[in-house]
Amino acid sequence: MLGHMVYFTLKERTPEAINKLVQDCRTYLTDHPGLVFFAAGTLVPDLTRPVNQTDFDVALHTVFESREAHDAYQIAPRHLEFIERNKATWERVRVFDAYVES
Repeated sequence: MLGHMVYFTLKERTPEAINKLVQDCRTYLTDHPGLVFFAAGTLVPDLTRPVNQTDFDVALHTVFESREAHDAYQIAPRHLEFIERNKATWERVRVFDAYVES
């Protein structure tokens, strides 16, 4: 399986902007072929140990059954629409891809 984790930092870090991005994740990034896990949510602000990263607003976690499913998702129309609808709001996007096992 391939885990695709994305961390978004927004230009406007307001609750409204954060909630809109989480909603758009749920609208555009769910139910893709080969997707076996989906979750989207927000930073936990009171977890501030030295090892915690706190410079993001929204976390997206997806797991695909294969590299091929992930690659198809990257060019899927709904994924591309999500990017077009939201990219102007992003200050920073970090992507972490890893082969994972359950």
